[in-house]
Amino acid sequence: MVTITDVLPNSRAQKAGIEAGDKLVSINKKEINDVLDYRFYLASKSVTLIILRDGKQKKFKIKKQEYDDIGLDFETPLMDKKHSCENKCVFCFIDQLPKGMRKSLYFKDDDSRLSFLHGNYITLTNLHDHDIQRIIDMHISPVNVSVHTTNPELRVKMMKNKRSGEVLTYLKRLADAGITLCCQIVLCRGLNDGAELDRTMRDLEALAPAMQSTSIVPAGLTRFRDGLYQLEPFTPEECASVIKQINDFGDMCKYKHGTRLFYPADELYIKAGLPLPEDDYYEDYAQIQNGVGMITDMKECVIRELEDKEKYAPYKNIERTVSLATGYAAEAHIRALSELLSAHFKNLTINIYPIKNNFFGEQITVSGLLTGKDIIEQLSGAALGDELLIPAACLRAEGDVLLDDVSPEDIGHALGVAVSPSDTDAERFICGILGIKGDI
Repeated sequence: MVTITDVLPNSRAQKAGIEAGDKLVSINKKEINDVLDYRFYLASKSVTLIILRDGKQKKFKIKKQEYDDIGLDFETPLMDKKHSCENKCVFCFIDQLPKGMRKSLYFKDDDSRLSFLHGNYITLTNLHDHDIQRIIDMHISPVNVSVHTTNPELRVKMMKNKRSGEVLTYLKRLADAGITLCCQIVLCRGLNDGAELDRTMRDLEALAPAMQSTSIVPAGLTRFRDGLYQLEPFTPEECASVIKQINDFGDMCKYKHGTRLFYPADELYIKAGLPLPEDDYYEDYAQIQNGVGMITDMKECVIRELEDKEKYAPYKNIERTVSLATGYAAEAHIRALSELLSAHFKNLTINIYPIKNNFFGEQITVSGLLTGKDIIEQLSGAALGDELLIPAACLRAEGDVLLDDVSPEDIGHALGVAVSPSDTDAERFICGILGIKGDI
């Protein structure tokens, strides 16, 4: 049962007589507890809602097209609280955050509904048989799973949850039911690498075609690890070895299944000092949100975008100096893109400023974890030109502040320059460089 907070004007629900403050008990005799229940059972041409009002149940019948909404709003998008993580993973990034940051950064979600709705990864440890059966019954697919290892004992050791080994059986149950699985492995040196990684890839490959892709990402290690499990970063040579191990197995999968299935994160290539694969290696970029192929995809998209010469002809002679702040991991990529743009726009000057992550430590090199304090300190007195662009990825979803609660406006005030976010979308990236605001 969930509380209705608003009924949209002129909606089917309002016309039926449903009011804000009513409690939704069931749809077509099916109990409603969250957004998945609501969306699944609402998908019908005729729905009967049981509403609790002033302690009494009322029945409302509504006819509609099968997938039409009826105009109800609820307190939260999930219609109840997010499910939090019950693990204590040895590599957990949130456990490596210093004290004193905003409260929301310390919440660990592990919610199967967010996996379906927003692509979040879940560990399965807070799910039980009835939860898995609901996923199957509703055919909630894909399900994104943080696997890390298929060795039950090792998974318990890495995640410090006694259920983390036994719930691995859910993978096959979901696969057998036709639920698509997208997986990730956070690789920890000396724990789930080497022979253990081979085992995990073999076990997951056995779930194909339901298991459609798996990313392998090195654990992110900050300087705030006092009292935590001792982990060491992979050396460049070890990163190269991991890449070969994954790609050798991926070659076999490509021959056997027509797809690689397993992909190293861009970060492994960068740390190994190896060139990133070409566009066709990544197939449909199934793991791009996990940092797999993001750099290659952006490069290819920028190249294609610049082929539209008519679109950018009015800006061919633009005179502008712009600066880009970036993490060290993306520096070479950003420089390559800048050279492409400089070749098209002759009077365009682009300064690249890699920012060392003093806040989290030098092992953290990705742009998405830059802080305002580091940007301000390292760019103070630098020649920044007409505008400074900072990675959009280092801003929270609302686009207003970085991880240390410093805003782009704060950075601009401190450095005496206009500051804007730089997007990874090719057109928006180019427009940001050229200073084009709005649609082109």
